[in-house]
Amino acid sequence: MPKKKLRPIGHEDHLPLVDHLDELRSRIIISLVFFGIAMVVCFWQNLLILDIVNAPLDALGDAVPDKPSTFGVGEQFTVTFMLAAYAAILISLPALLYQAYAFVVPAFTPSEKRVALPLLLMVPILFIGGAAFCYFVVLPPALSFLLNFNASEFDTQLRAKDYYSFVVLTMISLGLLFQIPVGVLALSRMGVVTPEFLAKNRRYAILGMAALAALLPTIDPVTLLIEMIPLVLLYEFSIILARAFGKPRDEFADPDDDAADPPDGETG
Repeated sequence: MPKKKLRPIGHEDHLPLVDHLDELRSRIIISLVFFGIAMVVCFWQNLLILDIVNAPLDALGDAVPDKPSTFGVGEQFTVTFMLAAYAAILISLPALLYQAYAFVVPAFTPSEKRVALPLLLMVPILFIGGAAFCYFVVLPPALSFLLNFNASEFDTQLRAKDYYSFVVLTMISLGLLFQIPVGVLALSRMGVVTPEFLAKNRRYAILGMAALAALLPTIDPVTLLIEMIPLVLLYEFSIILARAFGKPRDEFADPDDDAADPPDGETG
């Protein structure tokens, strides 16, 4: 039996549950292949990744060691593997998003597809931007404050597992928080919120973003203010996008449904 070619299904296609499950399995396998290739490359270049993550420690001077310490027999391997996995997720993210988009896109109308594709393209760009902002702008002052706080009263020993978890968790969290324009624009296009509503409730949104930023591992007040600046700017940018591209839910109504409903007073 010839093997079926994997392709996005049309909106008008109707497939049984078994075919949908087969499509889902194929998309998952392809995603795992992309991730596996990225994982091999990242583990092969693990020394480069370790150097990049350790670089913020070099700027702190002699107050803390320039390399974190390990306290277990296998900790060097497990920490290196963890970093390679996170880097592989970041590299393979566009391919993973495409596979997810190709699976769910048959359920979208043509109008919804025109909305989904730009949002899909914005997700990896904003995530990488958030991670880069965290690495270059947030981490240096955060590490300087936290590691030098009452440094004369402590013998600071930086454990590799804790340090790398701190760095990775902070970068991923900011990458996700940078998705604010995507979420706002999606809600606006679906008619859930309006630009006027977003502008009117700006203070509550800023308060909510401050609460989310306070939950990040970088708990010092200086870093919190640094994190809030791009989040507020992204929210304002989201309002601009909502005014420019946001449209009510009526636009997504299927015209065939309207044609099927007879006017009031007419009966078949």
